[in-house]
Amino acid sequence: MRNPRLFTDQSLTPGDQVVLKGNIAQHLGRVLRARAGDRIALFNGDGQEFAAQVLTVSKREVSVDIGAAFTPQTESLVHTTLGLCLSKGDRFDWAIQKATELGVGAIAPLYSERVDFSIPPDRIDKRIAHWQQIAISACEQCGRVRIPAVSSPQPLEQWVQSVAAEHKWVLHCDDHGAPTAVTGMPTPTEVALLIGPEGGLTDQEVTRACQNRFEVLQLGPRVLRTETAPVVALSALSVMWGEMPG
Repeated sequence: MRNPRLFTDQSLTPGDQVVLKGNIAQHLGRVLRARAGDRIALFNGDGQEFAAQVLTVSKREVSVDIGAAFTPQTESLVHTTLGLCLSKGDRFDWAIQKATELGVGAIAPLYSERVDFSIPPDRIDKRIAHWQQIAISACEQCGRVRIPAVSSPQPLEQWVQSVAAEHKWVLHCDDHGAPTAVTGMPTPTEVALLIGPEGGLTDQEVTRACQNRFEVLQLGPRVLRTETAPVVALSALSVMWGEMPG
C-alpha cells in the first residue's frame, strides 16, 4: 500500500520541518490516524513531490520532516484548457474530477444558450473553491503534481474569443462542415477543447467558435453526455499523443 499523498499550499524544502494545520492536519490525524514515524508524500503544485515523515500529531497540528524531492512524470506533455459548459447536479463535479485525472491543465466553466441556470453572485467564490478542491483531491489520488486552475464561470462567447492555444477544437456531433482530422499531426504544446452542455451547443455557437479559429472535432457516431465527452476526448487525445497505450 502506497503512502498517503496530500496537497499543501505551504513551501516545502528538503530538510525543513513543517507544521501542517487546518484540513490537512485533521485529515491526517482523524481520518488516516497518523502516528509519529508514519511516512507520507506531500506536494504543493510546484511540480515536485516530497517524501515526509510524521514527527508529532495533535488535535489541530501535525508536524512533519520534509525529505527528498523528486519530479514524477505524471503531467501531460500537452497543456489542455477545457472549456466545459455548466451542468446541474454532480455531473460537473464528476467531469472536473475525471478531466483532472486525465491531465487537463485548466478548466473554464462556461454559460451557453442551453445552460438554463446561473450561479448567484454571492455563491460564485464558494463554488469555485468547491471545484478547485475536487481538482486537488483528484491530483492527490492520481499522482499529479500540478493543480489545474478552475476559473470563474464566464459566457461561452467571451471564452472562445480570449482563449489562446496552438490548436482549438469544439466537440460537435452534428454536420457542421468536415470534421477536423487530428490523427497524424505533430504533438502540440497547447490545445483548447470546447464541450457543450446538456442539449449540446447551438449551430450559432459552433459558428462563433469556428470564427475564432476553433475547428470541429467529432468522437464517433454516438451522442455523449456532457460529463462523458471530456473523458472520451481527453483519453483519445492522450492515446494519440503517446501518453496512453493504444
